[in-house]
Amino acid sequence: MKKRDRILAVCILIVGICGLLAIRLSDRGPGAVLNVMVDGELYASYDLAEDQTVELTLDGGDNTFQIQDGEVKMLSADCPDQYCVQHAAISDHNETIICLPHRLVLEIHGGGDGDVDA
Repeated sequence: MKKRDRILAVCILIVGICGLLAIRLSDRGPGAVLNVMVDGELYASYDLAEDQTVELTLDGGDNTFQIQDGEVKMLSADCPDQYCVQHAAISDHNETIICLPHRLVLEIHGGGDGDVDA
């Protein structure tokens, strides 16, 4: 491989990384909301800019999640597997925390336009 080929490969790599960072950072911002879905239906929406702890009592059981500093974390659930409680905090567009036994989905939306510009 010649010196110019290596320089070209490094430049392409740098441009690709910059593009990925730009896409990743453009999804965040004001206006992001947490949508709470139960049985596939929208149950409630919460603004990620407002810190709060929410306790849900559903037909399937009880869940408690916390919104703090733009991140969402499941604090407790009375389901047997506890996968949702062990899940890392989410903060980016389209990230989810799912509690299958309770048919509960926490999903972040917004922060930008969200639509693809043709």
